[in-house]
Amino acid sequence: MKRLKVISICIITATLIGAFTVPSEKYFDIARSLDIFSTLFKEVNAYYVDEINPKKLIETGINGMLSQLDPYTDYIPEEDLETFSIQTTGQYAGVGALIGIVNKKTVITNPYVGFPAQRAGLRVGDEIISVNGQNVQGKPTSEVSALLKGKPNTEVIMEINRVGENDPVKFKLKREKIKISNITYFDLIDPETGYIKLDEFTPGAAKEVEAAVVDIKKRGAKKLILDLRDNLGGSLYEAVNIVNLFIPKGKEVVSTKGKVEEWNKTYNTLNNPIDTEMPLVVLTSGSSASASEIVAGSLQDYDRAVLVGQKTFGKGLVQTTRQLAYNAQLKVTTAKYYIPSGRCIQAIDYEHRKSDGSVSKFPDSLKREFKTKGGRKVYDGAGLDPDVAVEAATFSSAVIELVNSGLVFEYATKYCSEHANPASVKTFRLTDQEYQKFVAWVSEQKFTYVTELNQKADELIASAKREKYYDELQTQFTELKARIEQNKNSVLSRNKSELTRILEQEIAFHFQLTKGQVEVMLDRDPELIRATQVLNSTTGYHKILSAN
Repeated sequence: MKRLKVISICIITATLIGAFTVPSEKYFDIARSLDIFSTLFKEVNAYYVDEINPKKLIETGINGMLSQLDPYTDYIPEEDLETFSIQTTGQYAGVGALIGIVNKKTVITNPYVGFPAQRAGLRVGDEIISVNGQNVQGKPTSEVSALLKGKPNTEVIMEINRVGENDPVKFKLKREKIKISNITYFDLIDPETGYIKLDEFTPGAAKEVEAAVVDIKKRGAKKLILDLRDNLGGSLYEAVNIVNLFIPKGKEVVSTKGKVEEWNKTYNTLNNPIDTEMPLVVLTSGSSASASEIVAGSLQDYDRAVLVGQKTFGKGLVQTTRQLAYNAQLKVTTAKYYIPSGRCIQAIDYEHRKSDGSVSKFPDSLKREFKTKGGRKVYDGAGLDPDVAVEAATFSSAVIELVNSGLVFEYATKYCSEHANPASVKTFRLTDQEYQKFVAWVSEQKFTYVTELNQKADELIASAKREKYYDELQTQFTELKARIEQNKNSVLSRNKSELTRILEQEIAFHFQLTKGQVEVMLDRDPELIRATQVLNSTTGYHKILSAN
């Protein structure tokens, strides 16, 4: 009887996930495997030498199983549902501030504009030391975040340490519903060119983009740049509605195809667009993924926009959330999406893993050619290729280590405590003298890092010792290590140009948040400059979109 019940449950489960055509032998394999797992867990729980944590052990097993699929198929236990909801909807109740750990201190990293934390005067870099009288120093950000969240209209008292202040400062805030904006910046960057930076695809994204386009058109915009760089995606529906702003009603934007045929769907534009003629450039990067690729790819397939930047990430997979027992959920990949030309831009082949469990990208030999509506050649299997490629900025390992150390963030906090917030950061630049102050400060912090050269030298020395050559080469190894250390000491001077720009961006963000971060780079952002050049050449713009 027990066996029949297990088989029934498995058949129902297989039906729910769409296994309608799987041979009956597979049902037996499923039932047998579940029986084995159940009895194995029972034996471990009964006889293992130490006490086990059943919940933790089962979750480890679940996550191990899902790791054999793609990284987007996730198990979401009940206690993580709130975080998942915030990620997918962009809504929660709290004070409206992003927090993080910087050098073992819990600090405010982004007080969202227009919400309690920012209105009360909290700043980027403020260290949170207590919430409602409870000391939070050394606590995980998840615990601090939970204390800051709560029912709307309830009060929370935060005590913070601020650089430049001798004593802690207290703030009394009232929690409210927080809806994080999908657009972090939009404006005219010249009298005729509008610019919109879209960072999310949570509910309402399309309406925000529509409002921004209408606003900048009223102010004289005749050309538009939509920035999707580093936008990891989100709601497919919002992506469809954003494309609908620029192409006619009744056009296909994306279709989804998976195992469950009843779930396969084609998404068409349902509304009248707001502009089908305005020259449009979409900025892309290697981190533009999913919904970003639907927008960029559909506009490319209709020859409606020129893509400028780097090849996109290549995520052509669709996730659906399924309810599990005890309020848990499964976010499972159920389909692949296909943009109007018929191509799927999925770049990683998770279905065919190597013997070691690793996955690889689809080889160039398997890529297929497709055509845009105007006849331009485009390809599947590796993300979207930009129409105008701009090489991505690269940084040395030393610069990456310095940024990751938190010292750039901390110096920006220090700088802003000593200088007045400028009316505009568009022309903000650090002088040579100010950069030298940064160099001196970093030196005081005793910043150290291990370069790839350090690692290679250590490997070479270890190899020489194994091969019994070290004694006769010791002098050369000593000189090599000394040269490497000498180069490390000059890292701040050798990387002055890129570090200056990074530091200026961080300071601008501390002063004026995302608005400052964007504006300080407007006249020296390579992709933005190239996009402006494309839009300013009517002949060049139409030539890019032409098949000839």
